[in-house]
Amino acid sequence: MTDTPAESTKASFRSDVSVELVKHSAGDSDVLWAARVSTAGEQSLEELQKDPERSKGLINFLMRDRHGSPFEHNSMTFFISAPIFVFREFMRHRVGWSYNEESGRYRELQPVFYVPGEARKLVQQGRPGKYVFVEGTQAQHELTGRVMVDGYQHAYEAYQEMLAAGVAREVARSVLPVGLFSSMYATCNARSLMHFLGLRTQHEEAAVPSFPQREIEMVGEKMEAHWAALMPLTHSAFNTNGRVAP
Repeated sequence: MTDTPAESTKASFRSDVSVELVKHSAGDSDVLWAARVSTAGEQSLEELQKDPERSKGLINFLMRDRHGSPFEHNSMTFFISAPIFVFREFMRHRVGWSYNEESGRYRELQPVFYVPGEARKLVQQGRPGKYVFVEGTQAQHELTGRVMVDGYQHAYEAYQEMLAAGVAREVARSVLPVGLFSSMYATCNARSLMHFLGLRTQHEEAAVPSFPQREIEMVGEKMEAHWAALMPLTHSAFNTNGRVAP
């Protein structure tokens, strides 16, 4: 049964994304006990009571020589709000990730839409694989904002019209654009997050350059800030060794 939609729902527009760390079991000590079981067996559990700072050289060694599995024994769950097109890019990352996204089949989707801010570069120059983005003109920014807002409002009005006529949510949602905001839980470990960050952020210390879309990079930057606070030695070793996942 389809719920009757509200008679009037005002659209809102965002140029940001939000990332909340909702739960975690992650620390530098997780890397150490996982690595030292190779030589210490059950005594590796003693690492849980030690200061990881004393063993940061081991973490750096593991990162440098790409011994990756010790970086998997941890977990972080993020609640992310971003445009749908960002989540479609997220789904390219499957190893070491779990996702649950809000459903347009089971709830009425809210009219929150993405409009780029003034800092978002608008103009693409060059050919695929060898292009750069440059600043847009004031006229281009004004055009982009106006056309997006008009298109979003028209699409959401059509969505509401179908819902009011009794059309199922899973059918009516087809008219909504990928600039609509969605939300999801994303769970990963440090190794899978490092692989994500290596591809989805630009960084001066990266050994391999990456050219992510800015909107998913905004999500990556916020996730990285949370992770760096939880595992500072691992994060430092990641940067020192070229931001390449082990």
